[in-house]
Amino acid sequence: MVKLGYTILYVSDVIRSVEFYEKAFGFERKFITPENDYGELLTGETTIAFVSKELAHSNLKNGFLESSRFNKPFGIELALVTDNVQAILNKAVELGALVTEPARQKPWGQTVGYIRDIDGFLLEICTPIN
Repeated sequence: MVKLGYTILYVSDVIRSVEFYEKAFGFERKFITPENDYGELLTGETTIAFVSKELAHSNLKNGFLESSRFNKPFGIELALVTDNVQAILNKAVELGALVTEPARQKPWGQTVGYIRDIDGFLLEICTPIN
């Protein structure tokens, strides 16, 4: 059997990114390595983890595209589910996130808004689909 275990974001400052997710979304820190180059959050079934760009470069010898707040986002997003989309959007923006698309109700009843986190990763903040 295979299951999704981690979503790992390559970031400039692991501690700064972990702290943003703790403060913006209320996630709890699982751990950060003594070298501050890898950290994990308790987020439910799938762990969100952060790796320093330096460590990522040592793992991927041919490099990778780095996320940026100023370029278009990658064609992937993290979807964070909440009952209060607007409150979470507001808190994240207070902490440095950028609004990409304001919260809107979809035809199927779900409320969805999009932000870029402090490292430029695209986050969907949405209500559960019933």
